[in-house]
Amino acid sequence: MTYVYMRKNCKAYMPTAILIVANIVVYACTSIIGENAVITDYAVILTYGQVNAFVLRGAWWQLFTALFIHVNIAHIAGNMFFFAIFGLRAEEMFDLKQYLAVYFLSGLAGNLLTLAFGPYFPPSAGASGAIFGVFGATIIYIRRAVGQSILGALVVAFFLLFINAGPSVNNFDHLGGLVVGLLIGYTAAARRAKTEYKYSYSYNA
Repeated sequence: MTYVYMRKNCKAYMPTAILIVANIVVYACTSIIGENAVITDYAVILTYGQVNAFVLRGAWWQLFTALFIHVNIAHIAGNMFFFAIFGLRAEEMFDLKQYLAVYFLSGLAGNLLTLAFGPYFPPSAGASGAIFGVFGATIIYIRRAVGQSILGALVVAFFLLFINAGPSVNNFDHLGGLVVGLLIGYTAAARRAKTEYKYSYSYNA
């Protein structure tokens, strides 16, 4: 008899859809506050986005709230589009705890790297770090889980990072999120391979 360990994914919980709705709801609220649905009021960004000068003075909540604040409607539309693509794929690979860890730890890592090396001012905002983390975790998980070289995944990951770099882009946020996503994805795939090897060990009955 052969027993194969099967790990449940988190697709049934629809975390991608829930997080997209959460981001849209927050954007709708900021639009109401700022009385502008196209561009987020600058005062809102200063309060809930990440301003390193404010964080260092005690506004630590900005490291989290900045994940849900977007500068304008094009910003949130682009982020949610790519998050839907990578997030739905990630749901098939990770359980709920792993998925949420990838999203929030990657986002937080990007913000912390921004705090450490980014400018004192101006503010930064958006879910890009978390989305880069989901992307990195997904592509490296696929390669590692099937026993292929991870070099190709790393090349693709950092190529995407490169083409999205720019003077008006928070490159530290993207880099921090991507690196943490890659680490979590690789670890999850390695654990899965080890567990499946353990439980797929055949025995006769």
